[in-house]
Amino acid sequence: MNAMHIDAIDLNLLRLFDAVYRARSVSKAAELLGLTQPAASHGLGRLRLLLKDALFIRAPGGVAPTPRAERLARAVQSALGTLEEALSEPDRFEPTESRKTFRIHMSDIGEGRFLPALMARLGELSPGVRLETLPLLPSEIAPALDSGRIDFAFGFLPKVRDTQRVMLLKDRYIVLLRKGHPFARARRTGQAMLETLRKLEYVAVRTHAETIRILQLLNLEDRVRLTTEHFMVLPAIVRETDLAVVMPRNIARGFAEEGHYAIVEPAFPLRDFTVSLHWSKRFEADPANRWLREVIKDLFIER
Repeated sequence: MNAMHIDAIDLNLLRLFDAVYRARSVSKAAELLGLTQPAASHGLGRLRLLLKDALFIRAPGGVAPTPRAERLARAVQSALGTLEEALSEPDRFEPTESRKTFRIHMSDIGEGRFLPALMARLGELSPGVRLETLPLLPSEIAPALDSGRIDFAFGFLPKVRDTQRVMLLKDRYIVLLRKGHPFARARRTGQAMLETLRKLEYVAVRTHAETIRILQLLNLEDRVRLTTEHFMVLPAIVRETDLAVVMPRNIARGFAEEGHYAIVEPAFPLRDFTVSLHWSKRFEADPANRWLREVIKDLFIER
């Protein structure tokens, strides 16, 4: 069989292929590229005819690549990244003059932890630069970084693959209670503490899967009395009740400084974790991306 000549391929079809491969969904790829779903499906059909391969087959939650698509993916991503770099803006970024908007994935708890210091530093270095937070599902983060929909992602994101990353800090999940709570006063350790944890009632945060996973591993699911969407509502709830919450220690310390809370550090499974900054290899050489990366690293990397 004769090999297909590259002249037959439209660059936009390769961009579509890359988006579908990363998103594992034709509809999500269409959204990332600003296409209608029929247009994306039509383009994918053209590419299938050109390559004489299905490329993607239906799978739970979307599509899965064929072996041919798997072999093509790395080469396509590399080629698109090279073109992106070659066609990008001149290799200078003037922070004092820029009015660029950077878009960043953060959870609500990440916003509380990172945005105050970051905005203060940007006010000093680049007063015209704007930030916009855009929280996404873990499955959406890598495709959004690669498409330029977001510039960075902060957080503990163990399910996010195929990104560039740097570790900012180490943290640990703890239990936050109101000051004066009987459990906080008791000096239990080891198994005795874990047994007492089973007597508490908890607030669970739906958007922070790792804390829910810890409660599951400790068989505490039936002790969850309240499930909420966001961490930042927790201080008021914990202060006024005997409910406990599993949350990151760095954030809990900020609450505890107010004097109304106590922190307990049981030997949880999965209690230690790292917070990282993620970005796309496609934009690694971009001057604006590189500049803000260095600002963030300088501010937050633990030394």
